[in-house]
Order: sequence, then structure tokens, then C-alpha cells
Amino acid sequence: MIDVTVFNKDGQQVDTISVNEESFGGEVRYPLLKQAIVMYHANKRVGTAATKSRGMVAGSSKKLFRQKGTGNARVGNMRTHKRVGGGAAFAKSVRDFGKKMPRKQRNLACKSALLAKLQSGALFVIDELSFSEPKTREMAGILKNLNIDRSCLVTLGDYDTNVYKSAKNIQKIDVAALKDLNAGEVCSKQKLLFTKEAFEKLLNG
Repeated sequence: MIDVTVFNKDGQQVDTISVNEESFGGEVRYPLLKQAIVMYHANKRVGTAATKSRGMVAGSSKKLFRQKGTGNARVGNMRTHKRVGGGAAFAKSVRDFGKKMPRKQRNLACKSALLAKLQSGALFVIDELSFSEPKTREMAGILKNLNIDRSCLVTLGDYDTNVYKSAKNIQKIDVAALKDLNAGEVCSKQKLLFTKEAFEKLLNG
């Protein structure tokens, strides 16, 4: 069992939640976690880089002069990559770098990432996180009270526009809804901050 402290906005301890490691798969599955992280980064690649090959550039396809007897080096048509205005050698083309994993493997990889954060003490729980309007200064103050001075992923039970806008101008702080949580996002941040509602929903889900 792992005891997770619940803090308030002032950084004071108000509760404790006992977490059974079996709720997160019992152990950190590093090979599966690596596979999920590779997929996460691959799916973020745009893959729109493209250059024209010799078949795409304008120009005649006729051989410029005969192979032998001229004294010149042998040469093909004017669209070769060795001439100005010719096509690129090994031209890049638009491609999809995306990778896929079965749903159960993705879920288990996410649980492994969360368990690793739990075991290292990098997961924090706050009793409540809400704003009547976007308040960047107030959000920064809460993070300071919790001693979160590095990159952090703030996880909410449901999407909250005011919390998102309060955090979006703070460097290295991202906000996500619980349903959008994945191993790549978890591992890309040094620390995690859950609302109590989101953390209990995670344990019961």
C-alpha cells in the first residue's frame, strides 16, 4: 500500500488516500511503457516534409547527348539531381509515422507510468482546484505552495476552461482531463497533480 497525501490550496495536509499497487497493475512494466512512449512521440510527428524527385520537376526526359564519343562524362537527362533545377536524390515524400497499440496495452502502460510516479513520490493530490475566472497568479501560487517547481501535468476529473486558461501561460505546466490521460503525457512531465475527484475516479475506474 502507498499512502498519498491530499493537500489544500495552501499546501497543508488535509487527508490521506491509501492506494493498493494492484490497482495500477502491481508492477511497472518497462518494456510496455517504452512501447507506449515510442508510439506517443511517433504520433506527434507531422510527416509533411516533401521534396520533388526527378520525375516531378519540369524538363525533357531525353538523354542530353550520346553515351560515348563526345569526350564528356556520361550524363542522363536534364532532370537528374546533379544539375541545377533537377530533382532531389532520394526525395522525401509525405508519410504517416503513426503507430498503434491495443487498447488494453495502452491502459496497462498508462497504469505503469502512474505507478512509477507514485513510487517515486512525484504524484500530488489537491482537494479542490477551481476558479470562478482565469487566474494565472493564483494558479502559480498554488503550485508554489505545493513545491511544484518543475514540469507538471495537472489532471482534472472533467475539462475545466478556467483551470486550463489559468495554467496555459505558466511554463512547463499542462492541463488534461482524466479521460485523455496516457503514458506518454505522464512520462513527459516530472510531476503529476491530481484533483481529489479525479484521483478517486481513477482508482474506482
